Amino acid sequence: MDRLPRWADVALVPLISLLLAAIISALVLLAIGQSPVEAFNVMVDGALGSAYGWGYTLYYTTSFIFTGLAVTIAFHAGLFNIGGEGQAQLGALGVALVCLSMDWQHWTLALAAATVGAAVFGAAWAAIPAYLQAKRGSHIVITTIMFNYIAAALLVYLLVDVLRPAGQMDPASARFPVGAKLPALNDIPGLNLIFTKPVPANVTLFIALAMAVVVWAILWRTRLGYQIRAFGKSEPAARYAGINPTFIIMVAMLMSGGLAGMMSVNNVMGEAERLLQNSSEGAGFIGIAVALMGRNHPIGVVLAAVLFGFLYQGGAELGLWTSIPIEMRIVVQGLVILFTGALDMMVRMLLVRIFALFRGRKLEAA
Repeated sequence: MDRLPRWADVALVPLISLLLAAIISALVLLAIGQSPVEAFNVMVDGALGSAYGWGYTLYYTTSFIFTGLAVTIAFHAGLFNIGGEGQAQLGALGVALVCLSMDWQHWTLALAAATVGAAVFGAAWAAIPAYLQAKRGSHIVITTIMFNYIAAALLVYLLVDVLRPAGQMDPASARFPVGAKLPALNDIPGLNLIFTKPVPANVTLFIALAMAVVVWAILWRTRLGYQIRAFGKSEPAARYAGINPTFIIMVAMLMSGGLAGMMSVNNVMGEAERLLQNSSEGAGFIGIAVALMGRNHPIGVVLAAVLFGFLYQGGAELGLWTSIPIEMRIVVQGLVILFTGALDMMVRMLLVRIFALFRGRKLEAA
């Protein structure tokens, strides 16, 4: 089969997939008696039409960058990590334990310690399925899914019976010390001229962007990254070349789990300022779609995370200001995943035929 030009594979295929998802979403809205134009205007205005809307869009984007990168680095090793949700919840536990461990004097110290705690707890939770895959042959998809539910149950137990302060009714930890409060974008000099109202987006956004650069450097500029990508392309060839499968599986999953765990710094420390039951907010599963949409490349992951941040915030605005149910956000997300993931080959094959036909006509004209 003919290959698409690089620019078409990277840009044109995702754009057409998005367009198809938008068309089907519009048809669904028409079927329930709603106006697609009104819905689009509300979403754009609510998510991108003001600095306040951008503050929420970037807040969601931050979480999706982390989980998208987590899926990406595992995918390049030939592993499908669906456990980002559970790893993020354990990362949230790490954040809470660090923040509650002492009276922090400055947020920079608390941020550094909480980031390490989140990464360690997330990586530790990913290490068990990784070991089962490497040593016992257990499928990583099945074990990571199961560990999502185990993590959720463990967190409920800890919040109800261990971390909940005496006399408090809701299952949540105590509030973090004042010194562990992260500055939001509206607190940062310069940015406070743009974000004039309080927004949940915080300094964790810059850590997420930095991690995108780090993941790119690891995968494409280091020997370890070459080994990960070689193993993901062909395990038998990698074994023949002397690459240790157990080492690659463990390292890739540890990095993946650590990235998913770091997401919780944004939610738990940056926004809630305490550990809540649903700390991951579904970002672990959205990360799968973000990685697929971003073609498992850090730049694509960042762009796809912005898109899904827009869908999250725009969908919330639909629920607030229109009679369109907020569940339409889930429908749109599902359609984006469907066309960028499951039906990606359909779009690709159609473009291959179009490009082949175009090349044939150019040859005939010559």
